[in-house]
Amino acid sequence: MTLTQRMRLATILPRGSIEPVPVASAPDGAWIELAGLIGRHAARLDEALPWVTAHLARMQERAAAWRGPRYRESEFVFLPPVPRPPAFRDFIAFEQHVKVVRARAGLEVPPVWYEIPVFYFSNHLALVGHDAEIAAPSGARELDYELELGIVIGHGGRDIPVERAWEHVAGFTIVNDFMARDLQRHEAGALLGPAKSADFATGVGPWMVTRESVANRIKGESLALTMTARVNGREFSRGDSGALHHSIPRLVAQASRDAELQPGDLLGTGAVGTGSLLELGAEGTGRWLQPGDVVELEIERIGVLRHRIAARR
Repeated sequence: MTLTQRMRLATILPRGSIEPVPVASAPDGAWIELAGLIGRHAARLDEALPWVTAHLARMQERAAAWRGPRYRESEFVFLPPVPRPPAFRDFIAFEQHVKVVRARAGLEVPPVWYEIPVFYFSNHLALVGHDAEIAAPSGARELDYELELGIVIGHGGRDIPVERAWEHVAGFTIVNDFMARDLQRHEAGALLGPAKSADFATGVGPWMVTRESVANRIKGESLALTMTARVNGREFSRGDSGALHHSIPRLVAQASRDAELQPGDLLGTGAVGTGSLLELGAEGTGRWLQPGDVVELEIERIGVLRHRIAARR
């Protein structure tokens, strides 16, 4: 891999501080404050993404030669890469997940699902970072994870054609779309949602990798990365982003149709096949998430996103 294929970007909260700091990875595994590295104001990662994606090779050269201060991971906690994205659209784009979940409810996949990528707007102000504690929302007893690939927009645009969509993608992260399944079933009766069943917390992180980091896994519209989920060290889920029925360029094109995408916008793919306890069913796991559980989502070339389940206070 060349230098430009290894760049990671993150937002951290140094211990004892109340100010988030956008950072970029150094070759030695440390992290460099983004503003110092690029020589311009960068209070938020989303504000810097257009410049970063346009000058990535130069930034990598600076990181390799950097002799200034740097952060070690013992000195901070990870926030979501873009802690407060302008918008968070969560798609349902893996056919296996949709078919199994619908079949468990005695339903078929509606034809419209195959025609267009469908999404809902999730709470972009309820994102939580790596190693955060997650509690089920009020009244919920069926807490679930969803193993998703996250797409971070680098260059905004409106009515982006599929053929140009990759140019608007800054990189990728891991998304854990925590869901309260009992609340979701209740809300579904009103023919809307998910609403409060998904409003409480979505895990994102620990960082984003640039599109160049996975360039040799992109073929046409497809990106092939292995995706796994573990609970307390036991693997429950395994899939591949290459199984998307609606490709990443088509998700970007659909999200931008008659709407302006902004740098930092987050798109979720929806759960990969086998990527939730709901899909696996009692015969697969026999359980929902419980206080004390540790949930780890891993996506090849990106990393591991970990959360601890806590009792509701």
